[in-house]
Amino acid sequence: MPQKFRLLNFKTQKEQQSWLIRLQEVTAQSNLQDFYTVEHVIGKGQFGQVKMAYHIATSQKVAVKIMAKASMKPVEAHQTKREIEVMKMSKHPNIVRLQDVFEDSENFYLVLEHMGGGDLFDYLKSRMFRLPEERAKEIIHQMTLALAFLHSFGVVHRDIKLENVMMSDTTDQAIPKLADFGLAKMIGPTERADEPFGTLGYAAPEVLKKEPYGSGCDLWSLGCISYALLCGGLPFDHESQRETAKLTLAGRLTFDQPAWNYVSETAKDFIRQLINKDAEARLTAAQALNHPWFKTMRAQIQNSINLPVGGK
Repeated sequence: MPQKFRLLNFKTQKEQQSWLIRLQEVTAQSNLQDFYTVEHVIGKGQFGQVKMAYHIATSQKVAVKIMAKASMKPVEAHQTKREIEVMKMSKHPNIVRLQDVFEDSENFYLVLEHMGGGDLFDYLKSRMFRLPEERAKEIIHQMTLALAFLHSFGVVHRDIKLENVMMSDTTDQAIPKLADFGLAKMIGPTERADEPFGTLGYAAPEVLKKEPYGSGCDLWSLGCISYALLCGGLPFDHESQRETAKLTLAGRLTFDQPAWNYVSETAKDFIRQLINKDAEARLTAAQALNHPWFKTMRAQIQNSINLPVGGK
């Protein structure tokens, strides 16, 4: 409280230390090292490193994203705080869980759920950039569930790409989880964003044209990921960034590669309805979940709901 203080007296040093720990916890002044053993580097980010760590009390494995304040501009520090707030509310099985947050004069420390399978790009690369349609469908369905969850709270991710989807492990049953909310933004039902954020090759036309946009930009990016999982490449991609942008704005979506001969027309229709240059005609996340491509997914969910207690 402003211009007020409290003098606390303790009978023992142990009692004093107990109060100090509790006060540090509730005022977010705890030290990372008080709760976690931090080990080797497992990745690098824009503002620092990601390190392996273990929770001291439970031995749970986690990843600690260390972000140096000195490397950030004021707007980037604001984005980091917004990322933390968005992740705090994003409790979903297909979103990487934020488990703890620490801050000192030099760094932000984000304690994240450990994902042992790397990102979706590496997962796809290890499978020669080609997944069976059923497996691709499983991954895309789970990512669509995550987007439907975020969009229901007005959160737009704005940087959906293969590298921002983490895999729980390296197996064919690995669970995909959306990560990296550094560019996320909360917008109201009638609001629009206008910042040209995103990654070229995944960014929607309206974003490149610097037009006001909403959550539809995430669905375009989801369509690009769907395309990549099924044929191994992005729909609009070129060595030149200028040409990539031109293709995104005016190129025609095609399914000419030989890989598409083994993909259903329903899957192609799903992608067409996401990679639609008209943002107003593009599927929402909720509509995408009801697309015929996911019919078997809906049946599986319904069957699990209708199972009798103790039944198989």
